[in-house]
Amino acid sequence: MPERIAVAMSGGLDSSVTAALLVKRGYDVLGVTMRTWTHNGGRKSPQPACCGPDDQEAARRAARALGIPLFTVDLSREFQTEVIEYFRQEYLHGRTPNPCVRCNSLVKFGALVSGAASLGLDFDWFATGHYARAAHDPARNRYVLRKGVDRSKDQSYFLFALSQETISRLLLPLGDYTKEEVRRLAPALGLSMNGRPESQDFSIGDYSSLFGEVESGPILDRHGNTLGQHRGVPFYTVGQRKGLGLSLGQPMYVTAIRAEDNVIVVGTREEVRADALVASQLNWVSIHGLTHPIEAGAKIRYRHREAQAMISSCGENQVHVAFAEPQTAVTPGQAVVFYHGDEVLGGGIIEHATTHVR
Repeated sequence: MPERIAVAMSGGLDSSVTAALLVKRGYDVLGVTMRTWTHNGGRKSPQPACCGPDDQEAARRAARALGIPLFTVDLSREFQTEVIEYFRQEYLHGRTPNPCVRCNSLVKFGALVSGAASLGLDFDWFATGHYARAAHDPARNRYVLRKGVDRSKDQSYFLFALSQETISRLLLPLGDYTKEEVRRLAPALGLSMNGRPESQDFSIGDYSSLFGEVESGPILDRHGNTLGQHRGVPFYTVGQRKGLGLSLGQPMYVTAIRAEDNVIVVGTREEVRADALVASQLNWVSIHGLTHPIEAGAKIRYRHREAQAMISSCGENQVHVAFAEPQTAVTPGQAVVFYHGDEVLGGGIIEHATTHVR
């Protein structure tokens, strides 16, 4: 009897091709999709651009085309608590969250898997359409994550928080393909996406509705001089240049957000650069942890270029990351992920940066 694989299906190209590839390889495939929205008093809960009703209908069409069953797991409560409320609280506290990292570790690879099991679904593996690779290294007795072959689409950054147990049951078939190859595969595998747009990252259309009434406050320079007024802490992020409402003869950037006293601090491009950062909430993937300082590539945002850095322990479940060259817009709340070549060493959440000012 072939092994059974549950595929997380979002209705997009990548997850649909993932399911199709596994069907073609002879596995017993079932699809699972998550319901993340609710109706409350006739109104929908805040809904991100991903995982909405249209996505579920697209997933159903793909499953029918492949001749596989599709099961829906209602994760609206978990999504509201672990992603939406987390997103809201982080911004209210002057931080810039990464909801996709949070959703992957706690919802998609957590609640979705356990929810599927609670429906009585039995499966050997769990697969997604991420562009990354997972394997077991017997020499280290460790499950490892690696970058996808298509470096321009690599999504290993979003998976750094996965546990060894999760990776041990994980299949990532698209890690060995480029995006263009996946697009070409779709019709050959019996899938017609009918011009459907790419699956989207987390975003909320009515963003301001999450925060209710927020207070305006001063925009200061690093010396404490008032330069203007901001419209509310949740609407700013470190590194932001546009939308500050300042006219000072040179570009100014948000260098710090002090939610505790409702202050936005701005400075020049040089003032938004940092020599180092401290990260917490660590998860190690290909190594057990730090026993001594190590040199690695550090990525401070998904689209940020990897930078060489020295990583050392600096407290319980915290690391100090010293960059070889100063980095722009090191942002509290974002993930920093560490690499050795194409291998994910681990990562954590940025707490604060040391700003470099010449």
